[in-house]
Formats: sequence, structure tokens, C-alpha cells
Amino acid sequence: MAKVYRPGAAPQVPSVTPYMSSKRETYTIWMKSLVCNTNGCTVYNSNGEIVYRVDNYDKKCSNEVHLMNLQGKLLYTIRKKKLQAFERWDGYKWSGSCKFDKEEKPWFHVKRYSRMLMGSLACQITVGFEKYWIVRLTGKTTAGFRIVDIDGGIVAEAKKKLSSSGIVLGEDVLTLEVETHMDHSLIMAIVTAYGLICRKM
Repeated sequence: MAKVYRPGAAPQVPSVTPYMSSKRETYTIWMKSLVCNTNGCTVYNSNGEIVYRVDNYDKKCSNEVHLMNLQGKLLYTIRKKKLQAFERWDGYKWSGSCKFDKEEKPWFHVKRYSRMLMGSLACQITVGFEKYWIVRLTGKTTAGFRIVDIDGGIVAEAKKKLSSSGIVLGEDVLTLEVETHMDHSLIMAIVTAYGLICRKM
């Protein structure tokens, strides 16, 4: 039922984004699109419901992909930008408008590091004035990555998904845990950019 407001009273806008939670959230990432099993990724929540998707179709490692929710609403566009010395991935956040301004400043940047120079540090992430890093994890069952803040605190972690008996379900199936009060859509956009960097989608 629609809410009725008294004359002169404006409806209150919720201060909390639907993509943020006060508790830790766990997702399953399958590095495949549901569209004819093509390139991209599909993200399920802990209830087994699809919440995010990237449909890259027949083109792998595209220079531009779109992160959407289940209904197809665009959340982020991730673009590859070639600079003189390195490559960078820029993330543009969609607003309620259906028009996308190519001159708009990116919401975030993901810059790849050289493994030889930086070791386990894979990427630097810039979101406004905040800095995060993607740290590689190694191991047979623990291979994956973490997103950490400037103090080294973990904000998200992805590892190979295991069955209840401890068997790895596949190289393209990950478990992603996102800490409290983090924008899940932003984390998924960063994970998407990292998937493109690693040529996983």
C-alpha cells in the first residue's frame, strides 16, 4: 500500500543505501554469465538469490563492462584506460538518470601493480580521497584476494568456494565476504575490475 503524507510534508529519503548492511554479508561469485553460459559473472547472496550480474557475452576481457542488479538496472560501468606506463580501470557510478555522461569523473580507479615490484599487492584502489589495496592470497584452497584499507583492515575477502566436505567447487566459483557498513555494489564493481585485470571474465 502506498504511503500517504500529510499536506506540506515531504517523504523522507532513507539514509541507508540498500547496498549497505550493518552485518557481514557472504556472496557466491560464479565467473560465468547466465546468458547462455557466456563470459561475465553472476553473484548470489546467502539465500541463493541472484543479486548482481555482468553479461559480457562472447567477448572476454572487454574494455567496458556493466555491473547490474538482477532486474538489469545499471549500477556501475567499468572502463579500461590505457596510459603511457600502465593500464587503469575506471568505475563510473550510475545515478537515476538513464543518460551517461562520458565526461563525468570516475567514482573509483583501480591501478594494477607489477608482481615483480610489489609482491602480493595486486592493485591500488582510489575511491574519492580514500585508498584501498587488493592483496593476493595463495594456497591450494585459500587462493583468492583481500581488499584492505589504508590501515590494513580487511573490508572484503574472496576465496575459492568449498563444499561442506572441503572440496574446491571450481576455479571459477568464489566465496566473497564483505564487512559491515561497506557498499556491496562498490565492492562488486571493484571485484569486477579485478576479474578483468586477471582475465577471468
